[in-house]
Amino acid sequence: MQKSLLHVVIVVALSVMMLPFTAMAQPDKLGGWNIITGMVNPNKKFSYWFEAQTRSQSLTKDFYYHELKGGVAYNLSDKTQFFVGVGDYKTYTYPGNYEKPVTAAEFRMWEQFILKSQIDRVKIEHRYRIEQRWIYGNYRNRFRYRINPIVPLNHTKVIANTVYLSAFDEIFFTDKGPYFERNRFFVGAGYQFTGLFALQSGFIRQFDYNTTNGGVGKNFIQTTLIFYIDKHTLNRDVERKPNMID
Repeated sequence: MQKSLLHVVIVVALSVMMLPFTAMAQPDKLGGWNIITGMVNPNKKFSYWFEAQTRSQSLTKDFYYHELKGGVAYNLSDKTQFFVGVGDYKTYTYPGNYEKPVTAAEFRMWEQFILKSQIDRVKIEHRYRIEQRWIYGNYRNRFRYRINPIVPLNHTKVIANTVYLSAFDEIFFTDKGPYFERNRFFVGAGYQFTGLFALQSGFIRQFDYNTTNGGVGKNFIQTTLIFYIDKHTLNRDVERKPNMID
């Protein structure tokens, strides 16, 4: 177990070192990032996902962004998964709650491959994603990689009544210079209440790179409610994997 926790500490430490914490051109208030994620799993091979998000410049006001997306996943094996998804994304004028005009309207499609591994009770997900984006009709490509370790604390698996730690770091690239676009880092904890749902919350920092001033960063408190709908919903011993689409 000590070796497993050491791996998690190393991952989190490397993630933090990748984050530039100096530039804060956006309002420096702590923002809110709220997510509802649902998974419908009719069998061992297929699952259907949906997710809704809102973001605000402060914890409870100045909501400036929302997105709605969903997709289909196919489990190639117990450790590999292929996923396709689509989504609608809108950014509004600041300040205010969803104040018009809309400053960015995007339709997105993506394909991703997930590779899962485990060291003792530490569960690690590697996610590789290719995105096709239409922002006001202008087409762009983007490429993302995320590493996401999860550590259940009071059980060896994430089952009912389990407290767990979660962290991830994700990097975003494009196919046009300067190529590096964004870094997103999260660290937090969650509780799997039953086989039906889990609640997770923590600190997330998003840094957007640009050539004008090096980039801008924003800190948020992210809260996520995750639902699982399948034949195991009422089974308290079924293992869950509390990962989000985004």
